[in-house]
Amino acid sequence: RLMRDGELVKMSKRAGTFVTLREVVDEVGRDAVRFMMLFRKNDAPLDFDFAKVTEQSKDNPVFYVQYAHARICSVLRNAAAAFPDADLGDAALAGADLSLLGTAEELALIALLASWPEMAERAARSHEPHRIAFFCHGLASEFHALWNKGNDSPQLRFIVADDEDVTLARLALIRAVALVIAAGLRILGVEPAEEMR
Repeated sequence: RLMRDGELVKMSKRAGTFVTLREVVDEVGRDAVRFMMLFRKNDAPLDFDFAKVTEQSKDNPVFYVQYAHARICSVLRNAAAAFPDADLGDAALAGADLSLLGTAEELALIALLASWPEMAERAARSHEPHRIAFFCHGLASEFHALWNKGNDSPQLRFIVADDEDVTLARLALIRAVALVIAAGLRILGVEPAEEMR
C-alpha cells in the first residue's frame, strides 16, 4: 500500500489512477525504495509512506542508517584535520589499542559488530534480506547513541584532542561500524552515503 502523509493513496485500474514503481523511484530515489522494501519480512505487507521515506529523522530507517554512515565519514575527515601528522589509514586503525574502549556503549557496539558475520550468513542461508536491513538499523542506532553521549560528555567524543591513542581506538571502532553498514547496504543494493545534504 502506498501512503502519503499517513493517508492511503487511492488507486483504480478501471479509472486508470495508479502509481508505478518508476514514479515512486523517481520521487524518493532507488536506494530509499530498495531499503524500505527490504526493511520488512518478505511475507509482511508493505506500507510505503512517501512522507516518511523523504523526511530526515530517526523515524525514517533508510535516512537513519545512511546518516550514521555519513556521520562516521565526517568524523574520519575531521580526525585527519585534527591530527594532520597522524596515520589514520586502515592499517593504523587496525593496530589501535582497543583495550582503551570501555564504556557500555562502546562495548555494545563491539558485541554487535562481532555478531555481523554469523547474522549475514544466516540471512543469506534463510533468504531473509530484512535481517540485514534490521541489523544495519540496529547498528546505526547504537552508533547514534554513542554519538549523543559524546555530545553530552566531551571526554566521550570520538576525537579527543589531547589523547591520540583513545582517538585512534574510537576511530577504529567507528570505522568498523562504517565498514559493516556499507557492506550491509551494498548487499541490499543500496549505495552508502558519504555525505548528507
